Amino acid sequence: MSERYRKKPVEIEAMLWDGEVRKDHPVAVWIRENGGQYTYTPGKPQQLGIVTLEGTMIASVGDMIIQGVQGEFYPCKPDIFEATYDAV
Repeated sequence: MSERYRKKPVEIEAMLWDGEVRKDHPVAVWIRENGGQYTYTPGKPQQLGIVTLEGTMIASVGDMIIQGVQGEFYPCKPDIFEATYDAV
């Protein structure tokens, strides 16, 4: 039988990815300066690949890029982000 659990309150840092990929983009700088890794593919559409604990995840335009509690980075869909997090 399943049991119910509540997610522990945790503060995270996050930035909105606007679809631009360049070395001096605030999201790219933030990831690099905090030990994260990413890949990008120029073109239409530009793709941002975030190296996560589970492998590389592709961020879509409008996704929130989150730095988790272990310093890891990953993309999060806007609706999931809104349902999960409140601004502090």
